[in-house]
Amino acid sequence: MAQLLLELFSEEIPARMQQGAARDLERMAAERLKAAGLTYDALTTFAGPRRLTLVVEGLPAATPDREEELKGPRTSAPEQALDGFLRKTGLSKDQLSERDGVWFAVLSQQGQPTTALIPDMVDGIVRGFPWPKSMRWGSGTLRWIRPLKRILALFDGHVVPFEIDGVSSGDLTEGHRFLGCGRPFAVKDFADYRAKLESDFVLLDVADRKLRILDGATAACSARGLALVDDDGLLDEVAGLAECPTPILGDMDPRFLTLPPEVIRLSMKVHQKYFAVRDPAVHGLAPHFVVVANIEASDGGAALAAGNSRVLSARLDDARFFWDEDLKTGFEAWSKKLEGVTFHAKLGTLAERVERIAALAREIAPLVGADPDQAEQAARLAKADLSSAMVGEFPELQGVMGGYYARAFGHPEAVADAVRDHYKPQGPADSVPTAPLTVTVALADKLDTLVGFFAIDEKPTGSKDPFALRRAALGIIRIILENGIRIHVQGAAMDAWSVRWFQQNHDGHSVDVLPFFADRLKVLLRDQGKRHDLVDAVFAPIDGKADDDLVRIVRRVEALDAFLATDDGANLLAGYKRASNILKAEEKKGPVPTGMVETGLSDQPEAETTLAFATAAAATAVDAALETEDFAGAMRALSQLRAPVDAFFDTVMVNSEVAAERDNRLKLLGQVRAVMGRVADFGQIAG
Repeated sequence: MAQLLLELFSEEIPARMQQGAARDLERMAAERLKAAGLTYDALTTFAGPRRLTLVVEGLPAATPDREEELKGPRTSAPEQALDGFLRKTGLSKDQLSERDGVWFAVLSQQGQPTTALIPDMVDGIVRGFPWPKSMRWGSGTLRWIRPLKRILALFDGHVVPFEIDGVSSGDLTEGHRFLGCGRPFAVKDFADYRAKLESDFVLLDVADRKLRILDGATAACSARGLALVDDDGLLDEVAGLAECPTPILGDMDPRFLTLPPEVIRLSMKVHQKYFAVRDPAVHGLAPHFVVVANIEASDGGAALAAGNSRVLSARLDDARFFWDEDLKTGFEAWSKKLEGVTFHAKLGTLAERVERIAALAREIAPLVGADPDQAEQAARLAKADLSSAMVGEFPELQGVMGGYYARAFGHPEAVADAVRDHYKPQGPADSVPTAPLTVTVALADKLDTLVGFFAIDEKPTGSKDPFALRRAALGIIRIILENGIRIHVQGAAMDAWSVRWFQQNHDGHSVDVLPFFADRLKVLLRDQGKRHDLVDAVFAPIDGKADDDLVRIVRRVEALDAFLATDDGANLLAGYKRASNILKAEEKKGPVPTGMVETGLSDQPEAETTLAFATAAAATAVDAALETEDFAGAMRALSQLRAPVDAFFDTVMVNSEVAAERDNRLKLLGQVRAVMGRVADFGQIAG
């Protein structure tokens, strides 16, 4: 068994594309090896600023001989069918075999040397590589992320010769652009390749580069009594910018610390790729930064630090200008600007959207314990910072800057917090607001988005969700559940639909968002280990009305999940399905008898009488439990039906030849189904 080593060496690969490229290389290589009939022990890929590397361990020297039997037409089939089968197989009739009146063909394929398959495999990968963006250069036709300079291809220590658009394969690679030896060098296998790259100042593995950055940055900060501000996204990016990453601690002008820390960090991150530094003693940012260089400077990085400090000062001077100008402008002017900004052609301007959110916030506020006047005030301020100079430069700070400006202009703390946090949660890892005023504005904002786009029929389809409506719905669900808010989402949606702007611009049809919320809730609960079919069972209408209280729905799902995990629950579910199947079969024939179940009839089986009384008792107990939202109690009441239902099906013939007996038993099964249906639609449950 041998090793394949492949390196695709090019000009700089953008950091944001490197890890995706490594995954694509792994996938494409695995697919092509499998298609060629080649097995292997391990396949690993690496990505860096100038190279993609693939190493495959345990490849055979050749593919095995293969023999495949194909089934053809029957021997009695028309001659045209046999001719088609012969063309497909490339055989003649005398090479076929006949078995049980059917023609069979045996196709034999001799194994091929692995080295003969590698050129086509690599050519297919290179020409079909799914870069988000690519380019052509020179007079060639090949497209790559940047000009492809060299291909290293070794199998079992020997070069696999081939050429792709003028780039020939070989055993050469090269090290660091500035620190390396300055010339290509030959390697013989992966261990030799990796060792020589490291000796020429290239860390091949991104994990090693990240570790070097973290260790070096932490050490530099600790030497000055400081601490690094963690930023995993920035770490991923800078690890793709330097083959020999060297963290250097630089100094920042302390006067910039009067800017909001988010502004400082974003200026460092977006423009300069610097890490922020904090002072543990004062729990705030320190006037320093960490830059990751791609060289090891002879002066310890002093000149680099000084140069980067000057560049950062220029960037922060810009931020200071935006901050000062915004403080001269204020919310009134920003809100006025929103009148000229279209939110969506069918949903009006951002100013009209603010009006809707403010009206809806007043409706929601009493439901979550917030002051309606403050809720409206916060809603009217929430989107204003979109017109500010700072958010124009740093869109990531929308909301955050609004909170700072609200405080600067003397608005109450609760209002400023609501402005700052009303976009939350923006993803599954984001925190959920808990302050009543923030919850109010966050719900109003997300409901307006969701209902508005549903109203104009811009709903998500398949994987497409251009307006992030799934995220909005999931945000609403998380806010409601994590704060235990007793709000009816369909009712809240209709409140959103009925605000003045919609009344003036759309017809009066309703907007049904409940199925969409059900789908999103299923996703959330599935991630928590809950069964999605239980959500369907609980969301199903009861007595013609669907429940839209998400807190109550989740409690019912949890109680139902616990009940079905017991023997009583599992057996009762089986009994329900049996009863339901009988009733469905009868419903196809005509109306099923309903009404009072008779007991005490002559020759009536004891199991029938017992089930009738048990069903009546369960109905009373279930109704009492549901009245107080004691869903565990409702399940306990249903569990009392398990034994009577089992006994009924064991001893009673439902389809009696006596019509009165049959009708009475069908009525009884209908009552069993109805009682269980008050808790959930058990027919939606798998099992």
